[in-house]
Amino acid sequence: MKRFKKIISIIIAVGIILSCSKEEEETAMVELIPPSAAALIFPQNNTECNEGIVISDTETDVLFQWEEAENASSYVLQITNLNTGTSRNISTNSTEFFIRILRGKPYSWSVVSKSGTNNLTTESAVWRFYNAGLPEESFPPFPAEAVSPQPGSSVDEGNISLVWQASDIDNDIASYTVLADTVNPPVTEIGITSNNNINVTVSSGLVYYWKVITTDIIGNTSDSQVFQFRVN
Repeated sequence: MKRFKKIISIIIAVGIILSCSKEEEETAMVELIPPSAAALIFPQNNTECNEGIVISDTETDVLFQWEEAENASSYVLQITNLNTGTSRNISTNSTEFFIRILRGKPYSWSVVSKSGTNNLTTESAVWRFYNAGLPEESFPPFPAEAVSPQPGSSVDEGNISLVWQASDIDNDIASYTVLADTVNPPVTEIGITSNNNINVTVSSGLVYYWKVITTDIIGNTSDSQVFQFRVN
């Protein structure tokens, strides 16, 4: 009888351990579920934002809006002035937030969804817009973004292609002036083109810096950030 009771006790103990292990595994699985990416609503991508509360000739309060993300308990709204590269990060539990920004300037924005049960995060798409300023007939292009080589990457020596992307609310981009050099900021002009790529010869062991000046048919210009890459 004692042996029988001992066997029963062992079976019960094993059952409890297995049950706890299963619960722990299920809990771990729940904790590993990341939040979904927030779907951005407003300001819309590649448009002029002419809605908002006008504070002065230089500033407006703009309401940023996005859809609720699944498994997210909070968000970080990221907004960047594309002319200066200055960024702001705002934490919020809401799906909308007023931000005071400069008029007549290009911006990009995105939202990071944060889980309330773990440290996982998910970033939304990045949208760009031009915050309306005083009435004007033509808008400058958005600053170009590097496509290849990616900033901070490495390439092999020889002839490579610098590739970028750019957009303009007026769809009237006329040309791109490309500067590339081994000094920062770059000062050597390597060409003017209407395409979004240009070839350049690079040497081994050097770090190169490059930027793109985008010009529209009216003569408005925008300077990209300075991108860099290393040659193997």
